[in-house]
Amino acid sequence: MLNTQPNLQACDDFYEALIAAHQGLSTPESHAMNARLVLLLANHIGDQATLQHALQLARGSAVPTADRRSTPAITPVVPTHAVAA
Repeated sequence: MLNTQPNLQACDDFYEALIAAHQGLSTPESHAMNARLVLLLANHIGDQATLQHALQLARGSAVPTADRRSTPAITPVVPTHAVAA
């Protein structure tokens, strides 16, 4: 079962570490790093049903349209290097 409630300890610290990990990478390198991170975490989770649920939520297709307004969303953030000139 996928836990969608806040559960990350020191979330600001993790966010800063995630952004720092992207510093100096090109956009393709950043995308590749994100893909590797997703695969590492998916391997750690290991449960196919949980991973399928996560994929559905990430895509926004697990909740019927009428119910999406009441469901908290996780909003992706563009790495800072992707918007730099």
